[in-house]
Amino acid sequence: MIKIHQNYPLKQSNSFGLESTAIVFIEVDDPTELINELNNNTIDISNPLFLGTGSNILLNSFEVSTVIKVINKDITVLEESRDSVLIKCGAGMNWDEFVEWTVSRNYGGLENLSLIPGSVGAAPIQNIGAYGTEVALCVESVIIIDILNARKFSLSKEECSFGYRDSRFKQQESKFWLVWEVIFLLEKDPRINLSYKPLKDSFAANYQPDIKEIREAVIRIRRSKLPDPAELGNAGSFFKNPVVSACQAGLMKENHPDMPTWYHDPGTVKIPAGWLIETCGWKGFRRGQTGVYPKQALVIINFGDATAGEILGLANEIQQSVKSEFGIKLEMEVRIV
Repeated sequence: MIKIHQNYPLKQSNSFGLESTAIVFIEVDDPTELINELNNNTIDISNPLFLGTGSNILLNSFEVSTVIKVINKDITVLEESRDSVLIKCGAGMNWDEFVEWTVSRNYGGLENLSLIPGSVGAAPIQNIGAYGTEVALCVESVIIIDILNARKFSLSKEECSFGYRDSRFKQQESKFWLVWEVIFLLEKDPRINLSYKPLKDSFAANYQPDIKEIREAVIRIRRSKLPDPAELGNAGSFFKNPVVSACQAGLMKENHPDMPTWYHDPGTVKIPAGWLIETCGWKGFRRGQTGVYPKQALVIINFGDATAGEILGLANEIQQSVKSEFGIKLEMEVRIV
């Protein structure tokens, strides 16, 4: 099935709640129909926007030419062994609903990524991560439709070039690659990941939770410090946690001994961007209809009628402030469209 809408409003399709319109808005759950439309040259694909739930974008334009939204939500168990299970999931599936589906069947690997907003198709693009893990650890392959050449193909985990909040899908070569399905390899005898200290501290000492309890704890923690986009427009973490050399971090700790860090790769450490922003005095800041969430400095808020320009303006001020204080240029995690 494919549906094509004209002049489609996007305010309800992005978690910041910003006004924008798609000249053409396409919903599709059948790859053959989409490929036929592409072969018939009935769709303007010169500058496409592939949209999931719109939870990691900032619409910086009042008009978008062509939006394609995959609504395929099929889940299929492809293979199963004594230790693992291979699962294919449609890109249009809500991410947290998919995590709930896996946890309910005791398939381990994704439970620490509970309640992250977005769709399954967006997960490998962003290489979403939280609470000591990232989705790349469970992705086996990604099935793609190249809308420029009207063909369907697959990339292995290695070919996806996953990095910290990064992947091959963010490169220019993938501008016309629409994620159609994602294949995950999950564990049937789950290994519990309590490497994230606040998650570990939510359980009694020496208690070994199961993945259902891990999911419940992650949801409690996220809800305690992150706003619901249905109530306050936001896109979650606006900035990436910067990665610096261990030497640079050591020098910074001389002036800020309370600065938290954690291991990233040999010779490098990660610094919480929220801590940097909060230390610069931005936590709880508000100007007009935009501001910084009082419970988590990583989150920029639309209180109702903020414009994309106002949100970007505040983000730029925060970047300049952190750069001036710490010599670190924060990189935006939110995609500017």
